[in-house]
Amino acid sequence: MPEAIAGIVLAAGSSTRMGGPNKMLLEVGGQPLVRRALKAALEAGLDPVLVVLGHEADRVRAALSGLDHRPVVNADHAQGVRVSLQTGVRALPVEVDAAVVILADMPFVTAPMIRAVADRYRAGRPPLVVSEYGDVNAPPTLYDRALFPELLAMGGEGCGKQVVRHHKHEAAVVPWPEAALADVDVPEDYARIGALLVD
Repeated sequence: MPEAIAGIVLAAGSSTRMGGPNKMLLEVGGQPLVRRALKAALEAGLDPVLVVLGHEADRVRAALSGLDHRPVVNADHAQGVRVSLQTGVRALPVEVDAAVVILADMPFVTAPMIRAVADRYRAGRPPLVVSEYGDVNAPPTLYDRALFPELLAMGGEGCGKQVVRHHKHEAAVVPWPEAALADVDVPEDYARIGALLVD
């Protein structure tokens, strides 16, 4: 039986560094960032795909209309990414073997990249599949179900990164170009990336 690999798209942040607008709703390549991320996860074959919402949850949910996903609201989204990741992990169905975590503000992460991470897991069932951009580890990151309790037990920020550090010696690594690491945090990022990703 093929492995059941879910997706967790993190889209709950308050976008404080953007200075006003919700970055999840900023259009890149003709569609909101959050919709772009969800479409990539779906096209990669992840099922189900959970989208963790928080800041302006109703507006972000509206931007995802017509796409197959399971919205999960993190009421404590102001506490940061750790709580959003843990909210997503808790909401995963029991039959899921592993989950790929995706950040909605990384528009250069594509469906083929996400699929490659999932395929690497299917090839040998490592407990962890890490994306590496030069010397930086960043999503998409796959965690086997065996690591879910550890993700949920972590305190402080960066629980995903803590688990990666603890299990790096067991991880499969998928390398990507450093340029694909770019994310949207401040208006200058959006201006630069928006100019590059014109469909």
